[in-house]
Amino acid sequence: MLQNFEDIQKVGKDNLELATKSFGTVSKGVQAIAIEVADYSKKSFEEGTATAEKLFGAKTLDKAVEIQSAYFKSAYESFVAQATKMGELYADLAKETYKPYESVLAKVSVTK
Repeated sequence: MLQNFEDIQKVGKDNLELATKSFGTVSKGVQAIAIEVADYSKKSFEEGTATAEKLFGAKTLDKAVEIQSAYFKSAYESFVAQATKMGELYADLAKETYKPYESVLAKVSVTK
């Protein structure tokens, strides 16, 4: 009976350690994502503001269309690059969060 109790305590302790590791990984990953979102938002705002200033200074309609077209192209390319980067950050977060549980799942699948 005492042996079973000790086994249950060990499993509980191991699970707590896994949860703590996983939480730390999630915390770091979410922090990296938040920083990336803030940086992208700041950059996007600055580029939009600079483009608005250029548009206000445009002397002709052709120049305004040229400025706007260049901005839209740049904004689209920046968005696609950022979306790719965010996807990679989320995928890395999922992989790193899952890592502590790999050994437990391997043990469970071996015993079955």
